[in-house]
Amino acid sequence: MKIHPLAVSFFIFLLHLNPTAWAAALLVPKDFKTIQAAIDATRAGDSILVSAGKYNERIRLKPGLTVRSAGDDAKGKLGLQRAEATIIDGTGGNGPGVTMAAGATLDGFTVTGVGKYDEALWQKHHATQGNLQKHEHIGAEGTPGIAARHDCTVANNIIHHIGYTGIAITGAEDRRVSPRIVDNITYRNMGGGIGSMKKSTARIEGNLCFENFYAGIGHNDASPIVIDNSCYRNIRAGIGISEGSRPVVRGNRCHHNRRAGIGIRTGADTQPVVEDNDCHENDMAGIGTEEGARPILRGNRCWKNKLAGIGARDKAQPMIIENECFENTLAGIGIEHEARALISRNLCRKNKTTGIGVQHRAEATVLGNRCLENAKVAIGVGNGASAHIAGNQLTRAGGMPPLIAILKGSSAVITGNTFTGGGVAGVLVQGSAHISKNRFEGNGPHRGGPPNFAVWAHAGSEVEFHQNEINRWRHALFTSGAKSVAAHHNRISQFLGTAILIQNSATPAHATHNTALTTNVQDESVTLTGPRGVVEGNVCKAK
Repeated sequence: MKIHPLAVSFFIFLLHLNPTAWAAALLVPKDFKTIQAAIDATRAGDSILVSAGKYNERIRLKPGLTVRSAGDDAKGKLGLQRAEATIIDGTGGNGPGVTMAAGATLDGFTVTGVGKYDEALWQKHHATQGNLQKHEHIGAEGTPGIAARHDCTVANNIIHHIGYTGIAITGAEDRRVSPRIVDNITYRNMGGGIGSMKKSTARIEGNLCFENFYAGIGHNDASPIVIDNSCYRNIRAGIGISEGSRPVVRGNRCHHNRRAGIGIRTGADTQPVVEDNDCHENDMAGIGTEEGARPILRGNRCWKNKLAGIGARDKAQPMIIENECFENTLAGIGIEHEARALISRNLCRKNKTTGIGVQHRAEATVLGNRCLENAKVAIGVGNGASAHIAGNQLTRAGGMPPLIAILKGSSAVITGNTFTGGGVAGVLVQGSAHISKNRFEGNGPHRGGPPNFAVWAHAGSEVEFHQNEINRWRHALFTSGAKSVAAHHNRISQFLGTAILIQNSATPAHATHNTALTTNVQDESVTLTGPRGVVEGNVCKAK
């Protein structure tokens, strides 16, 4: 039968309009023995379905191509059954185990055997918490299990025992690269589980990353969205953020990592938003930031970590807002070594040392926090640090330590706080402190036993004590050998003998217009010994 030339032309025209109308599903190994052979044979719109088995090859996808393992989404021992049963083993090959392409999808494979996995080296660095590892950039060159350099989808895969990073996401100078990395499992890789680098902006969601040589999920100069992942037992952080990265890290679970749950470092350009994550039982901090990084840490829950719940050091500048830090071995929130922090509206409770600690020349603004039942101090400032402490609720039912301690060489402005309970003091001052407009509600007054002073100023300290309300402490202010003392317009009730007792200050003390409420006519509002000072306008009133 002779076909008219116009009919042929019209047929070709239809194919040009809709090439996917003739797309095929290529089957491996039924149609092609290897996955790469099937890829090479595909046309636009085709897909590849791979039956269970082990395929000793490394593959390179084409743009728009979907390569999927056969089967449904039934769960296996670790991931999907079809992913566990369909294995790409790159042993002996060259290049990444899988190289993605623009618009391509890889769904449901195990990828392994790329590069050298070194069990002895893994064990050595696990034992030393990564302290002996080289400070290698996440973006260092290497051969990953899966390389994602384009917009693509990597889903439901298991990547393990790779000599480098499990999944490596790399940006490009001339285009934005935003792959979807979803519901994968990465473990025992000699780099990170997932590495996001070089200005990539991936969506990294629902992945499970554990026992990787570096971080479970690591960032180098990248700004992905990292949500709902689980990262545990990695040699370094569960999630590591560095080198100018600005990711949004939300709703992740980071626990039992050898270092921090989430670790943030390297420079003022590293500015992640880290919010609503659960970081617990890590071998260092729940969330740690250092080296000048400037994160926003908001609404996270950090508990039972072996150091602080949230820690900042080495000139880091975090904003720490509305987090809950409890039952950590050291501080709920710890700021040190020239870090500068805003600490606002956090709950720090039942930590084994300090609720909030500021030390080693750090600076902190501490606003509106609740520090409840911490084993030692609610807030501690030491080793040349300084703090502005305002509007906080500080409570401990019993115990010996003060609620706030300002140690030698340190300074604080303490205003508008509520103190409840306490030990030897509400505020112990060895350095310098301006204490004003606070309410001190003690658990005494105690006639015998340890000191029981709302404010206890040690020798060499400097104290200004103004407009406070003090109830149920042995003395509202007790100083002995202080460098300078000023106490004005305080209101004191339920004390023992003397409301304000100033002994042997190095310079004349000033105590004026303080009011003591008492039922004992022998009580005194102010008693001053040592250099003559200014004592006037103080009164005792019948309560």
